Amino acid sequence: MTVELSGKVALITGGSRGIGYGVAEALIARGDRVCITGRNEDALKEAVDQLGSDRAIGVAGKAHDEAHQAVAVERAMEAFGRVDYLVNNAGTNPVFGPIAELDLNVARKVFETNVISALGFAQQTWKAWQRENGGAIVNIASVAGLAPSPFIGAYGVSKAAMINLTVQLAHEFAPSVRVNAIAPAVIKTKFAQALYEGREAEAAAAYPLQRLGVPSDIGGAAAFLTSEQSDWITGQTLVVDGGIFLNAGVH
Repeated sequence: MTVELSGKVALITGGSRGIGYGVAEALIARGDRVCITGRNEDALKEAVDQLGSDRAIGVAGKAHDEAHQAVAVERAMEAFGRVDYLVNNAGTNPVFGPIAELDLNVARKVFETNVISALGFAQQTWKAWQRENGGAIVNIASVAGLAPSPFIGAYGVSKAAMINLTVQLAHEFAPSVRVNAIAPAVIKTKFAQALYEGREAEAAAAYPLQRLGVPSDIGGAAAFLTSEQSDWITGQTLVVDGGIFLNAGVH
């Protein structure tokens, strides 16, 4: 089925797989074109081929690298002439253990990738297109940013910072640009594998909806938050968690 072009363009960081790829699929399905970023050139090329090289381009680099941020936005503008939407999805969680024993250099890396890169991309898209033309930003946060998360504390703290970054940007970028966040629970991706591998049924049983999330769940939410249907929503965090927070305090 041929999907008519919407005329809109999205830049999606960490878009070669997982949640980022799910978002790219959802936006392309409604007619948008996308620029996806990622560290691995081969993975990006494969993702672009799957998404359709007439609708997608890829720019390889590290999300926290300011030069990469500038090049990604520049390439998107060259290819498509605009960047209406930014989806800050690139993230890292290189450690699994108590925060009391966390190497501070690792903590710095987590914040550079999960928070500072999101701010950098937002600054770049704002200057290149959104300040004069409007648009929307969606930050992929996490339920770990809303409540204590044993063994992934640094990741959770960084996502709490991303949620606050969302409201700061929403305040400063209004009225032309809306800025919202999505806070997923466990999504079945390579990134989150350690949280459910070998025990998926047990992990899913804790959710009222009796399953873990999949990338398309977040893709649908991102499509909504970058659509006209959400035109009066900004500075909000949409929790997409299969109902897991309903169990808070229940023993």
